[in-house]
Amino acid sequence: MGIRVLVSGANGKVGKEIIKGILADPALKLVGAVGHKNGIGEDVGALVGQQPIGIQLSPDLPGTIRRTHAEVVVDFTRPAVIKNNLKAIAQNGAHAVVGTTGITEVDIAEIATFYEEHKVNAVISPNFAIGAIMLLKFAQQAARYFPQVEIIETHHNQKLDAPSGTAIKYAETIAKAAGKCNAEQTQIEKVPHVRGGNLEGIKIHSLRLPGFVAHHAIVFGGLGQSLTLKHDSISRESFVPGVLLAVKKVQELEGVVYGLENLLDL
Repeated sequence: MGIRVLVSGANGKVGKEIIKGILADPALKLVGAVGHKNGIGEDVGALVGQQPIGIQLSPDLPGTIRRTHAEVVVDFTRPAVIKNNLKAIAQNGAHAVVGTTGITEVDIAEIATFYEEHKVNAVISPNFAIGAIMLLKFAQQAARYFPQVEIIETHHNQKLDAPSGTAIKYAETIAKAAGKCNAEQTQIEKVPHVRGGNLEGIKIHSLRLPGFVAHHAIVFGGLGQSLTLKHDSISRESFVPGVLLAVKKVQELEGVVYGLENLLDL
């Protein structure tokens, strides 16, 4: 039969790629799709450019979970709605795989308590691209040996938030690995905030431009040398293998896991 999966944010750019990935995986069964605005009532197969499959896009997340008996809900929606979506998923007895940004480490404790009460699990990750997770691991190692680091993240111009959740995760992780980071202070900023934002002592620079998907560069500087670690998602397909891995593992976990790296043997 396969794991019964519902996709929330199914009519978004990432949601459509996830649907195609689920439909192509014999271990999974797409049972529902939820979205808003464009495409409500449309067959999901046609929505992703394939043959109709008899599943229509619905605007009702709680009702669709109950009606389809979904075991796992994949959520790629918007920061403004993700917390309510997480509650709805748990309250209706499904596990969650979440790539929506806007969730911080501070939020995780509250979410974990709620999911424990409802006896369901969640995988929440700012980035599901395997390469982005490898970049995180490499950066942890480099942070031990370089005194200064800055992060540059570039996304498409329709991304709602800045910096990216991935850049925040990188800064938090590097700061822990390095012990303490102190960003170099510029004495004269001719343009306010031209040196970027400061998180955990690490400068983050956000670019929003058409033609890009998701790109992260971590630049380390030391005595007489520099090291640049970079990952590029040139297509939203890059997120699909990580999402499907989490869908297959989430039911075996205990509680809330923050970061796809916790599911990989690194």
